[in-house]
Amino acid sequence: MNRLGVLFVSAIFATAMPSAARAADPRYPDWPCVQAKVPELSVGAMWDGPSIADVGNSWQDDPKIKDLVALLAARRTPLDAAKKAIDEFLAAIAPSDKQSAATKLFAGLFDTLNQQRSEIMDGIERVSRNEKELADKIKSDVESLHRLEDKPNQDPSKVNDLASRVEWSTRIFEDRRKTIRYVCEVPTTIEQRLFALARAIRQNLN
Repeated sequence: MNRLGVLFVSAIFATAMPSAARAADPRYPDWPCVQAKVPELSVGAMWDGPSIADVGNSWQDDPKIKDLVALLAARRTPLDAAKKAIDEFLAAIAPSDKQSAATKLFAGLFDTLNQQRSEIMDGIERVSRNEKELADKIKSDVESLHRLEDKPNQDPSKVNDLASRVEWSTRIFEDRRKTIRYVCEVPTTIEQRLFALARAIRQNLN
């Protein structure tokens, strides 16, 4: 019983941390990260070059730009290698076309990385909701376990089965909590990458 009590207290304490983060902004009750949730990135905060308002999806019509966007947006591509690829691409563009190509390249990166970031944030909130449901289930199972143990004619096999389920659920809960803590850093990492790449593009226009 002491072992189960520790497991239960551990799970409830773990939920308290993301709950505190959620309470900080009632607009996003499922957001568990200490980082503030910013649903959409601002073009103005990333880019002081030519407007991309009229670019739309036209960047996808240029195979070279489309392929370069995919390369640059991939986090497995080192940032230094990405900046070098930008420099090489724009160096090969005729001066009269460079501004248009650079603007389309940034527009493609903004669209792609902003979408990646949104998908990751949606996933974080989905896992957070699952964590809340799992915490409720653990609490319910522990209460059921108490009732089983309080019975004068308790069934040891049922007690052991339910105790094992509580322990297993708690382990899953802890693993998910650690995963959330790590993934919470990813939206910020994407934002920083976009800003660095935008600056690299902009420098080629100076």
